This record gives sequence, structure tokens and C-alpha cells, in this order.
Amino acid sequence: QVQLTESGGGSVQAGGSLTLSCAVSGYTYSRYCMGWFRQAPGKEREGVAAIDSDGSTRYADSVKGRFTISKDNVKNTLYLQLNSLKPEDTAMYYCAAASGSVNFCLLYPGLGFRGQGTQVTVSS
Repeated sequence: QVQLTESGGGSVQAGGSLTLSCAVSGYTYSRYCMGWFRQAPGKEREGVAAIDSDGSTRYADSVKGRFTISKDNVKNTLYLQLNSLKPEDTAMYYCAAASGSVNFCLLYPGLGFRGQGTQVTVSS
């Protein structure tokens, strides 16, 4: 059974930083993509960052240069470092995993397996 469990969300002021973690268990595909997407109330789901099994990464233009995705294969954990946070980054953040390319995970966020989400709130 595949499980993804996010942690690390919280409330910060604009300009602050957070590190999100996603513990992954039961996912045994050798070729995969993993990523983070977010959704704010009344807004569409947005893929923000993705990484594939080779370590290639892609980012949404809205977060490029501010967010960094990484993974620890030993700990089976996916991370998202959020720097220079803005109020418009406020959303529920989810991690997801799928059998596909890094572009697939970024452009089609949430397909495959996903976690329950962790809230990020940025105040001005």
C-alpha cells in the first residue's frame, strides 16, 4: 500500500522560509516522478515542483528561484524548500508520486498517489 505523508507546513511572514517533507512508503516503481502541488480555496490546482527517479527537476515559473525540490532515497523522503515566501504562496501543499516523466508530474499534478496535504500560510 502506497502512503505519502506530508509535514512541515505552518504560518510565516512574507520573506520567510519553510521546509516541507513527504515520507513515502510502499512505492516500488523504479522509474517514477514525484512532485509537489498546491491548491488554494477557489483556485485551480498548480504543480509547483517535480523530480524524477534520475534526479531531474522542473519548477513552475511562479516559484522558480525560490523553491527547491529534493529527495533522499535512503530515507524515502521528498522535500520542498520554500524561500522568499509571498502571500500568494498560501495554499494547501500536497506531495504526489506517479509513474511518469518529470514533466508529467509538474503538468498533471495529483495524478497517481497523493498525500493528505499540509497548509502553508504566508502573511504580509
